[in-house]
Amino acid sequence: MSQVCTGEGFSTRNIGGAYNRLLMQPRRPTRQVTLGDDRVGRVRIGGGLFGTTPAPVSVQTMTTGYTHEIDKCVAEINRLTAAGADVVRVAVPEKKDTDALRHIIAQVRVPIVADVHFHFKRALEAVEAGVHKIRLNPGNIQDRAQVIEVIRACKERGVPIRVGVNEGSIIERKDKQKRLKELGAFFHDNKRGYLLAIMIAKLEEYLDIFYEQDFYDIVISAKSMDVPTVVDAYSEISKRFDHPLHLGVTHAGPKETGCIRSVVALGALLAGGVGDTLRISYASDSVYEVEDGLELLYSLGLRERKGAELIACPTCGRIQVDLIALVQEVRRTVQSKVDLPMKLAVMGCIVNGPGEAEGADVAVFAGDRRGIIYVQGEKVANVPEEEILGKLLEECLKFQEKVRRGEAKLGDKKVEIIPPDPIGELGSGWEKIAQQQSQEKGKQQATPLTVGKS
Repeated sequence: MSQVCTGEGFSTRNIGGAYNRLLMQPRRPTRQVTLGDDRVGRVRIGGGLFGTTPAPVSVQTMTTGYTHEIDKCVAEINRLTAAGADVVRVAVPEKKDTDALRHIIAQVRVPIVADVHFHFKRALEAVEAGVHKIRLNPGNIQDRAQVIEVIRACKERGVPIRVGVNEGSIIERKDKQKRLKELGAFFHDNKRGYLLAIMIAKLEEYLDIFYEQDFYDIVISAKSMDVPTVVDAYSEISKRFDHPLHLGVTHAGPKETGCIRSVVALGALLAGGVGDTLRISYASDSVYEVEDGLELLYSLGLRERKGAELIACPTCGRIQVDLIALVQEVRRTVQSKVDLPMKLAVMGCIVNGPGEAEGADVAVFAGDRRGIIYVQGEKVANVPEEEILGKLLEECLKFQEKVRRGEAKLGDKKVEIIPPDPIGELGSGWEKIAQQQSQEKGKQQATPLTVGKS
């Protein structure tokens, strides 16, 4: 049996049966929040309610350096922007960090979010400095008067607020009173029910303050490091609130394992129509967070791809070129020079190569230390292994210019490729067969003719 994400959550169906609906669900309609300004640009989050058009799912990340080190912070933000980040968040634990904000914001071209913990005055200072969004943690700033002061400052300046509850910051050791008990009973059949109850109760309690102030420019997040908890929490929250949701798996770990943890949770939610902006969190360079967040959205068809879509076959015993090195070189080279979303296939042998070459805009498949290059199903080159990279890039750039001139269209396919003879021009078979024939001939010549007795 398998679990398939639907608009109502997860339903169990036989894996071999016919599905009565597609896995990908329509985006859940929400209020829309806009952040940014004329200079850095504006990013819309969510939509679909009150006549708004749903915005594409946006990708966020966070700087890793100290915000008060202005030049380093600006350099990091600009690097993350170049990688494709739609929004960048910075930490402001001290006044020297909020003092630096106005200097940072003046030098970047992306909306900036101030991450506020523990002291509400950091939020007020960040708003005064011109920040584009505030993140508040209900587990850390609980004083009602302080929260109202932040809300009023943001309302006056048109600054949205993300209310972010994290598993690690909301758990309390005292009774949550009647509402928490009610929610706990509601989730009694879920082993994570107590945590879900706390998250929802905390959000309800906190958001009531915002509603009393007639403030609705709100984004919600409810993060955990546990994948099922993340999926359950966002699924339940999406049913109770009409605010856009900021998806994430908190402290997911290093990229090597964090990418799996994050993509499993976020991919399931996004496929079910839940989620309006996301941050993949790694204990690593934040550029990887941006790259993997974008690739997740590209793969689900939730964002229009920028740059080439590189596909490559897995390595196996059939490969006759150094495929791993070739793929990495192609990725590095093409990434900086091709900006159209062409499909580029790098295949290591002639078994799957022809089929992938027909499905790609530009493709190479390799044989015995050589590669045949195709452009939309038409053979354009047969080159030695050492020339594959240069020739492949040349054909990518030529094709890109043809598309821009209107002489070609992305995705056109010609199903005309005939797989080459495995012992022909790309195969190593001729040499092997020649050796076998020579060996057989030698054996025949060495074997004396014997005559049996009558």
